[in-house]
Amino acid sequence: DDQSPVQAGSCRELCVLVLLSSRKRPGEPPLDLGSIPWLGHALEFGKDAASFLTRMKKKHGDIFTVLVGGRYVTVLLDPHSYDVVVWEPRAKLDFHAYAVFLMERIFDVQLPHYSPSEEKAKMKPTLLHRDLQALMDAMYTNLRTVLLGDTTGAASGWQEMGLLDFSYSCLLRAGYLTLYGVEALPRTHESQAQDRTHSADVFHTFRQLDLLLPKLARGSLSVGDKDHACRVKGRLWKLLSPARLAARAQRSSWLESYLLHLQETGVSEDMQARAMVLQLWATQGNMGPAAFWLLLFLLKNPEALAAVRGELEQLLSRAEQPISQMTTLPQKVLDSMPVLDSVLSESLRLTAAPFITREAVVDLALPMADGREFSLRRGDRLLLFPFLSPQRDPEIYTDPEVFKYNRFLNSDGSEKKDFYKDGKRLKNYSMPWGAGHNQCLGKAYAISSIKQFVFLVLVHFDLELVNPDVEIPEFDLSRYGFGLMQPEHDVPIRYSARP
Repeated sequence: DDQSPVQAGSCRELCVLVLLSSRKRPGEPPLDLGSIPWLGHALEFGKDAASFLTRMKKKHGDIFTVLVGGRYVTVLLDPHSYDVVVWEPRAKLDFHAYAVFLMERIFDVQLPHYSPSEEKAKMKPTLLHRDLQALMDAMYTNLRTVLLGDTTGAASGWQEMGLLDFSYSCLLRAGYLTLYGVEALPRTHESQAQDRTHSADVFHTFRQLDLLLPKLARGSLSVGDKDHACRVKGRLWKLLSPARLAARAQRSSWLESYLLHLQETGVSEDMQARAMVLQLWATQGNMGPAAFWLLLFLLKNPEALAAVRGELEQLLSRAEQPISQMTTLPQKVLDSMPVLDSVLSESLRLTAAPFITREAVVDLALPMADGREFSLRRGDRLLLFPFLSPQRDPEIYTDPEVFKYNRFLNSDGSEKKDFYKDGKRLKNYSMPWGAGHNQCLGKAYAISSIKQFVFLVLVHFDLELVNPDVEIPEFDLSRYGFGLMQPEHDVPIRYSARP
């Protein structure tokens, strides 16, 4: 054989392409392999998933299969058809395998006999009813400790910081104290000062890991980043070790149940500490960024800010006691904020971008809402991306890129739930919390926490952008798929305590 090396290389590539392209069978979604053998569209997908999937949707419609790093990923972007996927039993479409992979890859967590559904069943009661109310009362107290504790003496007057740092720090620190416990009971000025110092340490360490998260998930850390990630994880494992947590007061029933569950399934103390770090991210990693976008949209939209402030002032004028004496924010007050609810829904519509993934455990037929049916193969991954549709779909929302604070309000002030695509009412018109079997368990806790935070900030502080004309920052594109998007850079604000 007198082929040149170049010809031989071309032949090999051609063989690979022929093998790959012969994969598509009748009844399967359109297949797009990209131009790079095996890698396929991995680089483009990793760089900016939303732009890439938008381009693929224009080319192929609302269901297609792409090759990404040797994996076949079928992408479904028809919100009318999402329900079939999210409620399909685990024997056909499983979400465990991918969750386990990410747990190991990002957080170094390996749990023997790990069963997410069993774990969910155990944890669910601790995030509902009486336990939820106890969590919300503790969260309000801890938000006040973190937010209002430093506003005396030298810290009074105008202070400047980044809005993301402000929102993320306050919510994660208060959430940590709520779930993982406080320094001591009864709360004294001294113990609350310790709570502030300790929770700030937890936040700053956690934030360093959070910034590395997309690279950890993709396995693309540099040598320097790897060393840094190891040091940060080691520090977090120490801060959240079972021995340290055992000494804390007022631990949540969620924490007690989770630790007991880990002990009963034979998890070592070292691995329990790793699981605690994973849970800190899972429970607290999205609330701060969500509050950042919400406050930023309010600061950039004076009409929206005036409407929310008006609603809060009306609530306070009807309250049975002055705000300074409120030790909790009653649920009926939280439930009487339709304008803030709409602002939160609109903010999440624009900035929540989780991937909802499933793995086909068997060959199966996927029925679409319009009557078409497509075949999926065992081992293929199925991906829903609600950020593109429904959330940014111009057929469902007019000017989908624009923040409209009253988009989720009817003219009578009630919550708007009627949205349509192809003339049919949508069941899933925004999906920031996931859906089906693995919808976010802590949804009620997260919504209440964000609303309590916004309430406290707007009632107790004057807040303004350092530069009123600042542009809303672009997304950090590497964070598509992980939940709430984060900005490419922070936005400087000024705030001062109201007299």
